[in-house]
Parts: sequence; C-alpha cells; structure tokens
Amino acid sequence: MHEENGIVYSDNPEKLLTVLEVRHLYSGVYLIKFSDGVVKLFDTTILTGEVFEPLKNPEVYENPKLEYGIVTWNDGQIDCAPEYMYENGFEYNTQDIISVA
Repeated sequence: MHEENGIVYSDNPEKLLTVLEVRHLYSGVYLIKFSDGVVKLFDTTILTGEVFEPLKNPEVYENPKLEYGIVTWNDGQIDCAPEYMYENGFEYNTQDIISVA
C-alpha cells in the first residue's frame, strides 16, 4: 500500500526507470547504465523515422547527453525513452563501469 498525492493505493508504486550513465562505443552503439543497476548495449539503428535521421551523422550520434535521466542528442531535439532502450537493449555484464562524466 502507498499514498500518492493524498490518495491511498493498494499496490506498490512503480519506480521510474532512468539512465544514469551513457557512453558512445561506436557507430551509434551505446553502453547504458540504468537506475536499477542493469547495464545494456543499445544500437540506435533500430530507431526509425524522420525524427531520428540526424542520428546517421557521426557529429550527432557521437555526442549523447543525459537530461533528467533521458538520453538526448542534437541539443535535446532527439531523445529516446529509457524504457524503450531497456527493452530493446542487450544485457552487458560488467563489474566495473568507468564514469562518463
């Protein structure tokens, strides 16, 4: 049971999934650490549509930024939901992740 905004719910609150770290590895493939501690590889070539066209440009895909736990590119004009990256990423096991600060 939990309370949210003065309303009592009988279930447990869902934790918001966010990205803690992102590192570009090569050609639009990223190493991503999520807020639940899971690390995955994510390939942006699966992102289709006009909005993602700039990700074909190395100057764009080589420079991801984190904004409020979401990976963005192109000065925030392109983003991808952490849940989508999580579901479509490939688990990557590592004991040691170097900070991408």
